[in-house]
Amino acid sequence: MAVYFFDTSALVKRHVREAGSSWVRSLTHAKAAHTIFLARITAVEAYAAITRRQRGGSLTAAQAGAILAHFRRHLEQRYNVVELTPSLLANAMLLARKHGLRAYDAVQLAAMLEVHRFYQSAGLGSPILLSADQELNAAATAEGLAVDDPTTHP
Repeated sequence: MAVYFFDTSALVKRHVREAGSSWVRSLTHAKAAHTIFLARITAVEAYAAITRRQRGGSLTAAQAGAILAHFRRHLEQRYNVVELTPSLLANAMLLARKHGLRAYDAVQLAAMLEVHRFYQSAGLGSPILLSADQELNAAATAEGLAVDDPTTHP
């Protein structure tokens, strides 16, 4: 059993068929028993991503509705959500400046670092950031975090 922190680019692959979707589904399947963290903003980003696909015509309204309902159930029951606190946001500002990240990517990285510090202080190893965002992955690697890109998996 591993601990993963999913950014939105990785988590959407759980619900929409893209490169890496099969691998992401295997990690998020209940029987895999992995611990999954995500930042609270991931819910907003996931809703936006699914809605954009619907409006772009790659998903029907029924498909988008079913995906969002499924996502909501997982959000309530299966994912560990990192809340956005003033200190997390202050750290995100520093990370945005340090690595030249977009705003939400800086928040994702700050949330992952919070989970990482918790696990390290408890002697529990290191969670793995899953992201298809190359800029975020580079910044996370520079911060000493373990990173995996779902698009590199079949």
